[in-house]
Amino acid sequence: MKIGVLASNPELYSNRRIMEAGEERGHEMLFLNIKQCYMRLDADNPEVHYRGGRILNDLDAVIPRIRPSLTFYGCALTRHFESLGVHTLNGSDAITSSRDKLFSLQLLQKSGLDIPTTGFANSPIDTNDLIEMVGGAPLIVKLLEGTQGKGVVLAETKKAAESVINAIKSLRANLLVQEFIKEAEGKDLRCFVIDGKVVASIERTAAAGEFRANIHQGGTAAIVKITPEERKLALKASKTLGLKVAGVDIIRSSKGPLLLEVNSSPGLEGIETATGIDVAGSMIASIEKTLKWKKPVH
Repeated sequence: MKIGVLASNPELYSNRRIMEAGEERGHEMLFLNIKQCYMRLDADNPEVHYRGGRILNDLDAVIPRIRPSLTFYGCALTRHFESLGVHTLNGSDAITSSRDKLFSLQLLQKSGLDIPTTGFANSPIDTNDLIEMVGGAPLIVKLLEGTQGKGVVLAETKKAAESVINAIKSLRANLLVQEFIKEAEGKDLRCFVIDGKVVASIERTAAAGEFRANIHQGGTAAIVKITPEERKLALKASKTLGLKVAGVDIIRSSKGPLLLEVNSSPGLEGIETATGIDVAGSMIASIEKTLKWKKPVH
């Protein structure tokens, strides 16, 4: 099959691994830089072009790996591939929903999934009530557009919370406030879901003096055995957002597992290195299964 990896950086571990895994399984893999793709909208003959005018309509499948800053354009391209009948490993609607932190939390709570108590406001007049709403300080303040632990602040006192919230508000940025789960001790779980199965899980531990367990923030990863309840939460979360591939972040709290976030382009390095599991290969296998591809017999 001809499979395109729609991403930005060919040197990134995750993108390299997906390319390798596809080639190992006998597919023709193409790295497609999102910014160098453009599209023709036409009722009779829609097309996706690549730099130099190459037409990409003959792809069997596309694996979108869209960085947050390119969400709008990346999802527009993914949608265009879908309209051409190209299979996408994660659809444009699912990626769009998962990238909007507030919208995704609303969808998850509507499905009855446990999330940390979260507040969202537009005006700083009620900063005080917003802080009380999530149980007071310490609390987490998150920028809606942040990723990989960027744009996430732990406010340890009420005064600090007020300062951070009002500073972000003055920048006209949207923010969430969220209860701080102290008993998690800077740890969270990352469950990698493909096609309704958790294929690998790790526990991420924050670096010393840090509360964010993201690998990108210097956190470390170790293999973990997740509970049936955690597995169920991870599967239901990816299903709720319509993601075939998802990195589901869960935190262990005194009232049971809570869902932190669902990532539509989860990184592979931390999870493959810690577990030794060929997650990239499972992603390619998912495409083969959906498109009923059989390895040719020589």
